[in-house]
Amino acid sequence: MHVDVEGYEGPLDLLLDLARRQKVDLAAISVLALAEQYLAFIETVREKRIEVAADYLVMAAWLAYLKSRLMVPQAPSDDEPSGEMLAAMLQFRLKRLEAMRKAANQLMHRPRLGHQVFARGMPEPIEVNRHNLWEASLYDLLKAYAGQRERGVSEDYSPIQRTVWSLQEARDILQRLIGDSFEWVPMDAYLSDYLANPAERATVRASSFASSLELVRLGQIDLRQTETFGPLLMRRHKAKTP
Repeated sequence: MHVDVEGYEGPLDLLLDLARRQKVDLAAISVLALAEQYLAFIETVREKRIEVAADYLVMAAWLAYLKSRLMVPQAPSDDEPSGEMLAAMLQFRLKRLEAMRKAANQLMHRPRLGHQVFARGMPEPIEVNRHNLWEASLYDLLKAYAGQRERGVSEDYSPIQRTVWSLQEARDILQRLIGDSFEWVPMDAYLSDYLANPAERATVRASSFASSLELVRLGQIDLRQTETFGPLLMRRHKAKTP
């Protein structure tokens, strides 16, 4: 029998493999051949791992002792365990080692996360190759955008005509409305008919206010405001008596 112990983790591991694969009977083991193979292995590892060699020497010696206990009948006065008891103890240790190796093998071959089993939402190693189908510069993009916008623009354009009061027109209207009245009247009261149109409201007030300042400068009307943000009051200017 040729025994190759390379790759085993210890003497019991080797003995377990022999018992499992070749159905070795302890009573039929050639202890001499087994010891020679042990010694050959020890010679190869003695320089590097002396502790391994020591373990195998102990195992070889124990096998020789076991062989002798199995072959020689036990004396009545011998208190040491019989060969059958030693063989049963070795068989129990071998079975326990086999169970441990089987459990370790099952643990190592369970489906691993990320290899055989994938969690929900786990990123997949998918490589995406992107190729550009079109190449365009910034000028090309702007030109395309302008062309797209021009398609929806109406070609017929008519500007909105807004009614705007000129300063001269506003001044003539104020002079006509104030007349010769010397009572303080709000400016909006004079322009109530013109302020009714929302489209002309802004230009009526702006032009009338600018024209009223010009009339004050010319000495034709008087302006007064009694409170902050209050109505602007106006009347015909009273000449001072000497």
